[in-house]
Amino acid sequence: MLLKSVLVVLFLFVAPVGCMVVAHYSGDQNGGYGQRSSTGLAPEAAIEDAIIQVYSARAARWRGAIGVHTWFATKRTTETSYTRLEVIGYRLRWGRDTVRIRPGVPDAMWFGSEPTLLREIRGDEQVDALIDKLHATASAYPYNKVYKVWPGPNSNTFVAHLARQVPQLRLELPSTAVGKDYLPHGALAARTPSGTGVQVSLGGYIGLMAGIEEGVEVDLLGLTVGIDLLPPAIKLPGIGRIGFRDSKRIELYESEI
Repeated sequence: MLLKSVLVVLFLFVAPVGCMVVAHYSGDQNGGYGQRSSTGLAPEAAIEDAIIQVYSARAARWRGAIGVHTWFATKRTTETSYTRLEVIGYRLRWGRDTVRIRPGVPDAMWFGSEPTLLREIRGDEQVDALIDKLHATASAYPYNKVYKVWPGPNSNTFVAHLARQVPQLRLELPSTAVGKDYLPHGALAARTPSGTGVQVSLGGYIGLMAGIEEGVEVDLLGLTVGIDLLPPAIKLPGIGRIGFRDSKRIELYESEI
């Protein structure tokens, strides 16, 4: 029985990561490494809509074999440029805060990796109000002077934290967003980032999540195995989602806040 359990763990958690490590290091590690131009996923900033976008891209260097980096991009109705909200760990080396809130290209490549658009909401004053809340939450992020690649807090911890404070986004983060299960202030339980379920976590080392958006996920040492029904898919460590993807990620926000 014990041997079977060990084999199951190896199959579900270790084998997918091994495949991703081989794939990651057999590819071009330098292509587009310094590219900062738009990849065409973001609307022109000149449009009058307020916009919230959330992106993910494979993390830099060896981290990219296992996980992704995530960030927010926002533009208020009256603004003509985007603002990026993200956590950058290496800023601590220069004595700066980990949280970076500044104008930038919303959909630029991340250290050679193309971004994926996870969520986009457009609208008017209602979306402006959500943007104001995102910026306020980012400015009050409790780990502005702390960064740990694993188990957190890291860039994905930051995005998950913001998403929980603005559940109107219904943001489902990728299962490869290592650190999203690290709950601030040592909490053992919280809402899922999408706000549609609950999760429990022991310091980001082991946890369980169940939600309408996320499905069911089991987290072990930062690696996630899961199953989603809306739409159907399985989630594997390093590889991420295999199956159908949600086609309703882009919408005009019309609900009451």
